[in-house]
Formats: sequence, structure tokens, C-alpha cells
Amino acid sequence: MTIEIKVPSVGESVTEALLAEWFKQDGDSVEKNEPLFVIETDKVTLEVEAEAAGQLKILVGEGETVAIGTVVGKIDTAVAGDTAPKETKEPEAEEDAKPPEPEVEAQPSETAKEKTPAEPAKKTPPPEAEKEAAAPAAQPLSPAVRRLVAENNLDPAKVNGTGPAGRVTKGDVLLYLEGRPAEEGRAAAPVPAESGEAERRQAMSPIRRRIAERLLAAKQNTAMLTTFNEIDMSQAMAMRAAYKEAFQKKHGIGLGFMSFFVKACVEALGEIPEINAFVDGKDFVYHDHCHIGIAVGAPKGLVVPVLRHAEKMSFADVEQAIGDYVAKIKDNRLELADLEGGTFTISNGGVYGSLLSTPILNMPQSGILGMHKIEKRPVVVDDEIVIRPMMYVALSYDHRIVDGKGAVTFLRRVKEFVENPERILLEV
Repeated sequence: MTIEIKVPSVGESVTEALLAEWFKQDGDSVEKNEPLFVIETDKVTLEVEAEAAGQLKILVGEGETVAIGTVVGKIDTAVAGDTAPKETKEPEAEEDAKPPEPEVEAQPSETAKEKTPAEPAKKTPPPEAEKEAAAPAAQPLSPAVRRLVAENNLDPAKVNGTGPAGRVTKGDVLLYLEGRPAEEGRAAAPVPAESGEAERRQAMSPIRRRIAERLLAAKQNTAMLTTFNEIDMSQAMAMRAAYKEAFQKKHGIGLGFMSFFVKACVEALGEIPEINAFVDGKDFVYHDHCHIGIAVGAPKGLVVPVLRHAEKMSFADVEQAIGDYVAKIKDNRLELADLEGGTFTISNGGVYGSLLSTPILNMPQSGILGMHKIEKRPVVVDDEIVIRPMMYVALSYDHRIVDGKGAVTFLRRVKEFVENPERILLEV
């Protein structure tokens, strides 16, 4: 029996996808529910799993853009049925045959000894070669990852894998290349050609193209303006330190600062509803709910999963939802529905060390809050100079619907709520 492998539908608005990476090679055996390949659309990255066990036949290679529903491969389940008995009857024979394998790998050194007995120094490379040969067995790499590793002269063991079972994905390698030390980058960089410097051209992924289009549209089609403030994080940090262990024990999730800001924004949006609205032609569309988007950096690009009805969520609900989304992003299980319907966005550049920035609107939304890193600074409190953990915050907004007074008031209310977290609980 042969089962067709098709590109799944990920939403009505998505008509095509990029087949980014095969985890298996043509002719490999696969198990049921084992990840086969990754597709990328302009909205999500998704792993596709095998519906049954068998032998894989690849029909469409990596890097091809295909329509939704296209058959990209087949699984011959009969092959799995034929080979299963052999695997159960002959494992001991195979295992008995495996011990000589290291000797087979060592044969080049034996041959070298016969040919050049007077050169013992050349016996040292084979053990290193054996280690390199053993590395792929310990951590299988897809063809695309192996090619990228070879092109950049990388050690796969240094790359932190985020795929299933810790597998290294193409995105992991690209992320490692961006963050590796400059010295290592120079050592692995290609030698410049005599006529000039070397360069590398890489096509934009569907997600990156979509991000670029949306950011450009936000700059061109909105009257975007940014206002700033700073928040004394002393009280929030003290509350978090006092209750984080009890919070973790009761809810099974850590207490972060994002839940403080989500709850503060929900309260402030209730007072300044135009920031929770958007412009539609000649109309203003207001929402009676708060669907808060949380910007999350991923290897493939920025994604903004949405916390639906955040006004009804507790601190634990917020932290749990964010944790679930992070796990889905790492496993390439984020769905299109997870990204739709946001009415306001929060972006935390502080996790990357950003001190101050002007976030760009996530259209069609009219507001986005930018959080930044917490830094101890001297401030004046009751006419005295004291050291406090401070955070700069930025609100970018669409001036077509939000006036400066509303934007400044919103940001001041967020400041008041975070500096006095008890006000969130008391709703004052």
C-alpha cells in the first residue's frame, strides 16, 4: 500500500508553501508520526509527520515552492511490513557483526602502516576521523543542514538543536552563525577572491518576505508616532521575588514580568479604547475585548502569537499561554489561528539587551508597547538621589486614531500599574 504525502492546509488565505527541509532522504525508512519535512508559509513554519511507517519516496526536493495539497512524496507501507520480521529475527546477528566495524574504520591506518612503516606520525589522524565519522551517527543531520555546516566549516556539536529529540535544524545553524564570536566567524569565513571580497546570496524565506512587507506597509500607510516613559521596577521585582517559588509550586510555571505588563496594558486599554481599535477606510473599528499579541523571536523570524481575551486571564493564565506558544514555536507546531485576531501587541527587546527602541506597528493594530532591559540608574525620589532598577518603555501608535494625550495617558497608566502591582489586583 502506498500513502501520498501532501502539503497540508494551514489556513484559507495560504495557497502555497516553501518545502524548506527534508529530515529524511529518498529511500529511507520512516516510522509513524515521525517528522518528515518542514514547510514555510508567509505566516507559519510547520513540521509534517508521517501518517504510517514504511519506505519514503521523495517527489519534490528542498527549496521548491508548491501549492497547498501538492503530493511531495510517498510512503510504501508494504516495505515496512516486509522488513519488520527480518529486523526481529536477525538483530543479534547484526549486533554480532557490528563490533568489527571500528576495525574496518581503522583499516586505513593498518594499510598506511604497511605502505609507510617509517612514518608513525601519520597514525594520529585516523582517531580524529573516527570521531568525525561518529558525530553524524550520534546526531543525524538533514541534507540541508549538512550542506550549511560544510559551507561554513562548523562543528555541529556546538549548535544548540531545537528540533524534536534535540535535532539540529537549518534555523538552528543560521541562528548560530548570527551569534557566533567574531574570531570564529573570521576563521570559518571563505577566502576573498583576488578580484574582490567574497559574498553570499540567499533567497528570502516566505516568513521574512511577509515580515518585510508588513513593516514597510506600516511605515507607509500609518501616521506612526512614538512616545516614551520609564518605569521603576522595584515593586514588581520585589513581588516576583517574594512569590515566585509559591507561584511555581502552585501553577507549574515561572512568574515573569510579561504577565505584569499584559495585565497593566489590559487595564490601560480599557481606559483608552482607541489604542485597542484600528482604522478601516473612513471608519474606526473598536474592540470590546483585548487580544494581546506577544512578539517572540524565532530562528525563522519574528512571530506574534495572540493571547485571546487577555482581560479574563490571570497572571498564571498569561504565563502558561506564553510558555505553550514558545514550546509550539520550538517544535514548529504554531498554527495560523495562533497568530490571527490581535488587537494590541507587546514586544520585549529587553531580553536581547535593548535599552531603547521605537517598535513598528503590527498592522492593522493602532498600538504596540516596547519593553526594554532593566538597568540600575540614579533617580530622584523624595528629593533624594537613589539607585533603582529602571526600564524604558515606548508606545508606538497610529496618530490617525490616537491623539498624543491618549498615548501619553496610556503609557502613564501602564507605568502606574507596574510600579504598584497591587493596583492591578484592586482595579484602581
